[in-house]
Amino acid sequence: YGFINTCLKSLVVEKYGEETWEKLRLQAGVQDSFLTFEVYKDEITMQLVDKACKILGVPADMVLREFGEYFFEFCKRSGYDHMLRTLGGNLYEFIENLDALHSYLSLSYQAILFLFVFPQEMNAPSFRVEKNEDGSMHLHYYSDRRGLCHIVPGIIGAAALDFFNIEISMEIVNQTEEEERTGKKEHIVFLVTQNPVFSYKERNEFSSSSQYLADSEKQIENQLNKEDLEKAKNTIRGSGSSVCPVKKSHWKTIRGIITLGKGKLLRGFDPVYPKSLWIDTKTFCNGLPFHMVFDKELRVKQAGVSIQKIVPGLQTMGICLDHYFSIVHPEVPFTISSIQKFINSQFVFQTRRETMPESWKRRPMLELRGQMIWMESLQCMLYLCSPLLRTLHELEERQMHIADIAPHDVTRDLILLNQQRLAEMELSNQLERKKEELRILSKHLEEEKKKTEALLYAMLPEHVANQLKEGKRVEAGEFKECTILFSDVVTFTNICAQCEPIQIVLMLNSMYLRFDRLTTVHDVYKVETIGDAYMVVGGVPVPVPTHAERVANFALGMIIAAKGVQNPVSGNPIQIRVGIHTGPVLAGVVGEKMPRYCLFGDTVNIASRMESHGVPSKIHLSSSAYQCLKYKNFEMTERGEIEVKGKGKMHTYFLVRNKTATENEIMGRP
Repeated sequence: YGFINTCLKSLVVEKYGEETWEKLRLQAGVQDSFLTFEVYKDEITMQLVDKACKILGVPADMVLREFGEYFFEFCKRSGYDHMLRTLGGNLYEFIENLDALHSYLSLSYQAILFLFVFPQEMNAPSFRVEKNEDGSMHLHYYSDRRGLCHIVPGIIGAAALDFFNIEISMEIVNQTEEEERTGKKEHIVFLVTQNPVFSYKERNEFSSSSQYLADSEKQIENQLNKEDLEKAKNTIRGSGSSVCPVKKSHWKTIRGIITLGKGKLLRGFDPVYPKSLWIDTKTFCNGLPFHMVFDKELRVKQAGVSIQKIVPGLQTMGICLDHYFSIVHPEVPFTISSIQKFINSQFVFQTRRETMPESWKRRPMLELRGQMIWMESLQCMLYLCSPLLRTLHELEERQMHIADIAPHDVTRDLILLNQQRLAEMELSNQLERKKEELRILSKHLEEEKKKTEALLYAMLPEHVANQLKEGKRVEAGEFKECTILFSDVVTFTNICAQCEPIQIVLMLNSMYLRFDRLTTVHDVYKVETIGDAYMVVGGVPVPVPTHAERVANFALGMIIAAKGVQNPVSGNPIQIRVGIHTGPVLAGVVGEKMPRYCLFGDTVNIASRMESHGVPSKIHLSSSAYQCLKYKNFEMTERGEIEVKGKGKMHTYFLVRNKTATENEIMGRP
């Protein structure tokens, strides 16, 4: 289920960062997020674990153990805390009931399991625990997934510390592959040893209580008279030797049954059994309609009335149980020895289709779920069970009714409650899917937004575009000094007259792509293009003191770049004219539809005149542009005075080269 992969993602993101997870998932070739109740292939989880080991440089057993510890906390945060805490009063009971918890969750959530969240049909792991005389335990772990056993110490260790305040150590003492459990190839035996964990306060209380016991013993010895002592001894003898061993002193005996200072008995609970069973056979079989008793040879000795009704063959006492049922869970052979080995597990039986009555053969087979109880005195096994039904639909499919289930059986309530729970789960799944769809849509929207912003910023300066997006009015700004460049293609009119329009478009596109790249290299702002004219400015919209140098280097790059563009008429490289002027301008946005950031002022006119009065493949400078570049490591030559339309005579110059920059630096090449 996606719950496992979501937990693994959460662990990596929380402890190693989002970048590590992104790298991990890309190498593993998996998606970024997982739906909690969606079934995913085992290979996805295995791939994630394998890549995590390689990326983090940590052995697989350490990764799995850390994952196990984190998975326990993740389950608690996901709402399983209360359920887990009530599983057992100590670690032994907790482990002993893990399989029962699996079975319950499988029933309630349609095969969503707690530990290693795998669906039932995919063979969930099983656990069997044995107590040793020295207080240690042997934990048997069965799974058909090799290599995941190291998760178990992480989960069990975290549960022991959190729920029972004990530290445990787990080591593998045996590892085999067996066929005893169908499909369960790996059998790992862990030796579990435990030590209580005391806080500083608890240690002090423990040591002081020892002293208190010693002092209290003296106090009681002085206070109790012989008559009271004799009464206490008689009480002890009457209760039997099993309560207090004979070898104990009378003070130790009294201390064993009395809480000092409180007078409460500490004696363990001893149940009282009747001399004979006060229930007749008929009442028993009617009161427990789904139960069976069978011996070591699996011969049926007794069966409840409802199970007899469904499986008429059980009315013939002495038939073999495995002729009518197969064991679905745990996956063990149908023998007494195998059942005894997993006596603490929930057992699921399924009727065999070939031995069912004709009317049942077209229905889904009935499953029974319950516990096994070995009756030593009778050498028989009692199977107390209920129909394994999740919904009213499953009840109807088997043509059964609520009345077929005993009134005391909580299966009645579970079927009705689960009907609502399944509806809630389906709604939760739909919400989770919608959430994932919204996340993907949001991600795509963000990508499209970035594309739109990139397009907008290509048309307008960023700060201007942001103001327009916010609905603000963009005020015109005055720039006291900037450098403006114009360029055009020599004999462009003649070229247009002799070529197809598409050839002109291809030529201009090839040229402008080169020029656009250079604007990024030299950080100048492209104002506009009209036909073959190309206009850029330095120092606008962001004032910079190096505006003239930037535009000059850009112009040198333009001359070099133009040599790579072919004239569609002659086949030779095209020639361009470039003009540059420095001066003040006014800049602002004009229009609402297709708004443009435009420059206004005489500086624009003079820069245009520098281009139109220029020379092919030359960079024409005004005197103000020359003054800005005079001491900036540029080589320039004087052109002299020329007549400029609308301006009269002007002293101008040609820019030749940058004395310190190479051609690669000018072109932005590596």
